[in-house]
Amino acid sequence: MQEQNGVKNITKVNERGNLGFHKELKQGVEANHKIHINHLNPHYKLDLNVKARVKITPLGGLGEIGGNMMVIETMHQAIIIDVGMSFPSEDMYGVDILIPDFSYLHSIKDKIVGVLITHAHEDHIGAVPYLFKELQFPLYGTPLSLGMIGNKFDEHGLKKFKSFFKIVQKRQPIQIGEFVVEWIHITHSIIDASALAIQTKVGTIIHTGDFKIDHTPVDNIPTDLYRLAHYGEQGVMLLLSDSTNSYKSGITPSENSVGPVFENLFKNAKGRVIMSTFSSNIHRVYQAIQHALNHNRKVAVIGRSMEKNLDIARELGYIHLPSKTFIEAHEVEKHPDHEVFIVTTGSQGETMSALYRMATDEHRHISIKPSDLIIISAKAIPGNEASVSSILNLLMKKDAQVVHHAFDVHVSGHAAQEEQKLMLRLIKPKFFLPVHGEYNHVARHKETAISCGIPEKNIYLMEDGDQVEVNPNFMRKTKSIKSGKSYVDNTNNTSIEEKIVQERQEIASAGLLSAVLFISKEGQDLMPSSKLTSLGIVNMQEERAFLKELHGSLSLHIKALRQDILGNHKYLDENVRNFLRKALFKHTKKYPAIVSHVFVS
Repeated sequence: MQEQNGVKNITKVNERGNLGFHKELKQGVEANHKIHINHLNPHYKLDLNVKARVKITPLGGLGEIGGNMMVIETMHQAIIIDVGMSFPSEDMYGVDILIPDFSYLHSIKDKIVGVLITHAHEDHIGAVPYLFKELQFPLYGTPLSLGMIGNKFDEHGLKKFKSFFKIVQKRQPIQIGEFVVEWIHITHSIIDASALAIQTKVGTIIHTGDFKIDHTPVDNIPTDLYRLAHYGEQGVMLLLSDSTNSYKSGITPSENSVGPVFENLFKNAKGRVIMSTFSSNIHRVYQAIQHALNHNRKVAVIGRSMEKNLDIARELGYIHLPSKTFIEAHEVEKHPDHEVFIVTTGSQGETMSALYRMATDEHRHISIKPSDLIIISAKAIPGNEASVSSILNLLMKKDAQVVHHAFDVHVSGHAAQEEQKLMLRLIKPKFFLPVHGEYNHVARHKETAISCGIPEKNIYLMEDGDQVEVNPNFMRKTKSIKSGKSYVDNTNNTSIEEKIVQERQEIASAGLLSAVLFISKEGQDLMPSSKLTSLGIVNMQEERAFLKELHGSLSLHIKALRQDILGNHKYLDENVRNFLRKALFKHTKKYPAIVSHVFVS
């Protein structure tokens, strides 16, 4: 290669013969190969002499779908990424949401310099009010995220803590304690979602948040691939990336792909159109409303969260809809059915949602009609399949036409394999931690990463509570800390103790035995006033004989008790409960819940 005026010129072919020519060709191949390797693996730019390390601790979002929360920690300071909620399983009776266990945060509270929000989905912000009831830190996010969290703070009586809110601008790195953080625009199923570039003394960490790579989003603001590539060229120590759709091949369709389906549905609808989707999916709602307006329909927004989120998006200028577009729920009946579009909550079959109440004729203003076209524009969140099936059954029993995700009225907000590969190739991390998903999701994402050239030894599959230390020279798990879930009753925003949930599960699975026992200390007799009552243990026809037999066995057991047990109320109560537990298991092969009250006289 020759260089003139700073410009590299192609070397002329050696005229001395083919031998020299082939030698120069080989040298060209070697030079280009070196360039390729340096481009693909810019890890030589990392400081391998640094002795510090960064600790990564997921408190939610791994081994599960939802509840996302992660701590990134240096020796002296820490940041939290997202504070999300998740949904309970069907056997968690009376529990509406699950939130992460904040115990570890209490142990490092003096190190925490901020909470960073990637986007405003419930599985990333739903637990923020519960955290702030215990601990308060500066809260960083984009305007929509902070606006939605602000609404939650109003509901929870936390208005005074809005002073902790810090509005960020994308592509503008800011100093947060020891960390320099930049919010990078990405596309997802909610407006204003972000990836995070976190610069530390150890190296750069990229956290994608939830993402897909949509080249034709509704707002025409695609994923900022340029900025992601910028950090990839500089050398990224660690990538944490969304694994939710790691089994899905190809690419996730654009949010815009739903538009033509909506157009066709509105065009052919003869009566009211009712759509239910996630209240945070503003662009989905916006598209549907635009098609409704094209067909001269008025729009009724029903459901508190849907109303508030749409109001915020309009107030902040993310979407533009004139006020005359909307009517109130009580005005729906004043308009012909073919001029009405209802947007509502309840796509997950929640029993308190507006759609559920419409389907069961419990809504004050709206009941489902056979002429209604109902669009369920969402997929069931894992664990909600039964409740979604239930709402579909209720709607169909009303003879309404129901269209759901099988009819292309929903697209995912998460990256499929080809988008995950693009993210891996853009970032080119030395180390990789797949996040967001059950273990099988992150394991599949690991395979994709290996196919993109990341060595298997540089990938670790985390679970909630794992602590992983990262340095430019190594990544290793050091220990596990206490993690788990707290249970919340959403009707009054109060926590439910784990013991109560367990007791409810015992009652539901095996029934309940109530034992009110009066024991004569002198004769060690079970007195006639004692009473055993069962609920859900045996059939009604068997109950009398069952309780009589249990009463007789208990009388003999008490007769044989030692005096020291009979004289200690705590030991006596425990002894009686253990006896009843064993006797019940012998008869039913289950462990019913036992409520006992023992009195000795």
